[in-house]
Amino acid sequence: MALTHHYLRASNAAAAAQLIATTLLTTNRKDYTADYLAATIAKLQPQDLVDKATWTHFSVFYEGTELVGTGAIGSYWGKADEASLFDIFVSPEYQGKGIGHAIVTTLEQDAFFKTAKRVEIPASITALGFYEKLGYRPKNHQTRPDNEQLFRLEKFTGVSPK
Repeated sequence: MALTHHYLRASNAAAAAQLIATTLLTTNRKDYTADYLAATIAKLQPQDLVDKATWTHFSVFYEGTELVGTGAIGSYWGKADEASLFDIFVSPEYQGKGIGHAIVTTLEQDAFFKTAKRVEIPASITALGFYEKLGYRPKNHQTRPDNEQLFRLEKFTGVSPK
């Protein structure tokens, strides 16, 4: 079945937040404490996602009628020539089936990506290897998670500054 997507709406924000929470508690629990995961989930509630969708292109991804993933892209701290990826999650039941790759590929077709000379992603410890396979590299040669327990990865797109 084909993967489809559309921008997040208030009507599916609760389902997206639930998918994110389930993924964090299932997939990321081997790399993070219960307190860290609870704090992260508390910052990714439905209204938080709706708010983020006002300044990003926040997509939800479906296989048929089943919500299987989320992902967003937006400006990197307001810069017109840099972008950032956010909240890329794949439902645990669908991991390892190419959906994460499809989400990133879709986000890399977005206008934010196409006009950026550099794209950054704050990657979890769990997802580090996945993003490295897609060409994202540690910013400033980072070898350990930062104070937010994330790796700052980046990809240079080849887009010339305007």
